[in-house]
Amino acid sequence: MKRYRHYNKKRAIVLACFGSVIEQQKYLDLKDVVEDKFPDCEVFVSFSSRMVIKMLKKEKKEEYKNLPQTLSDVDMLGFKHVVVASINIYPTDEHEVLKKIVDGFKHFSLANIKCTNALLTKTKETSNFLKDLNEKVTQEDTANLYVIHGTPRLDTSGIDSINYAASFLEMISESNFTCSLEGAMPYNEISDALKLKMKKAGVKKVQVIPMLLVSGNHYMKDMHEIRDDLSDTFDSTIASSLSKGDTFNLIELEKTQTIILKEIEDSFKMMGIKHKQFTY
Repeated sequence: MKRYRHYNKKRAIVLACFGSVIEQQKYLDLKDVVEDKFPDCEVFVSFSSRMVIKMLKKEKKEEYKNLPQTLSDVDMLGFKHVVVASINIYPTDEHEVLKKIVDGFKHFSLANIKCTNALLTKTKETSNFLKDLNEKVTQEDTANLYVIHGTPRLDTSGIDSINYAASFLEMISESNFTCSLEGAMPYNEISDALKLKMKKAGVKKVQVIPMLLVSGNHYMKDMHEIRDDLSDTFDSTIASSLSKGDTFNLIELEKTQTIILKEIEDSFKMMGIKHKQFTY
């Protein structure tokens, strides 16, 4: 087929991110990590939040594109093998839309395109990730309140992943508690019951742990509001950063990046492409 001769470049990786007006650099730093581990690939970054794309263009004069636009560019550039990496914590709506976009492009692109799983999709990796996170954040005589973003519908894809994360964290320690921002068990609706439960458990100190990839607007607003509300009853803080950044986030954690890199490598393997081995 004559059209196939235009696909003369080998491999590309597209990081499919939500985006952040105030923490966009965290995603670009991740791009640097991926480029370092896959030096034979060209790496692109796309953002799904139209609000973020518009705000960055208006306020910072920075131009970004969404996934369909980015895949069009990658296809036009002539890459034969493309991995779209889902930079999402749970396989919820954002991840499902990503899969639909990739499936759509397969109908007219001659490239071999695959997408990865979201971060907390596989049981073993999810359990190891949550256990490692809990070990790193836990402090003596301090309870952990893990705040999950959540999803507005109880029948949405990925709800099992969210529920498993919450149940697992509460199961591995009596000092762990969970709530959400916008999903099931939202803090604003269960705060009184949550405080009572903590009191009965003898909690004196509690740290708020944002289950967020980047420390964006939810961190600056909601996490501080939760901490302040808890301070009426407990000595409350927001968990300190576990990475080079000043604020707590998941995207910079080694475990997070290891899962993302492994998913990309596995996707290339399914295409029959083996990369130079490296240690995760």
